[in-house]
Amino acid sequence: MLHCLHYKTKLKIDIDTAWEFFSDPKNLNIITPPDLSFEIISGAERKMYPGQIIIYKITPFPFLRTYWITEITHVVPKKLFVDEQRFGPYKFWHHKHIFEETPDGTIVEDIVHYLLPFGIVGKLANRVLISKRLKYIFDFRKMKLNELFNK
Repeated sequence: MLHCLHYKTKLKIDIDTAWEFFSDPKNLNIITPPDLSFEIISGAERKMYPGQIIIYKITPFPFLRTYWITEITHVVPKKLFVDEQRFGPYKFWHHKHIFEETPDGTIVEDIVHYLLPFGIVGKLANRVLISKRLKYIFDFRKMKLNELFNK
């Protein structure tokens, strides 16, 4: 079963500032919870571009350290970009980041579609653990973005 997450965050910054921040892969470190021990291994030396491969190490749960390899598949400057997992903990991961300029800031929208491995066990794991963990990660992201840009 394909799962979907949908988050919107309104930031009091212009579209140029929002794009500058989000198009730099190194900034993902800033908006990721510290307990995930997020570490970029390679691929973040340049601003985002289609075909970019970024390799991370992450600890999604205590005692589970894993690699996560993503590809930036689409980039429309100041409008959207898409990252897709190539190797990692999910069977399928597609994360669309959409940016909308408004008169008083920028709306940043995250739409994530994901599928877990292991069939029925994956469904149960999502219900009991994964969906809550993802909510925690995106709630943290929203909090950090508000701290950075909505003072």
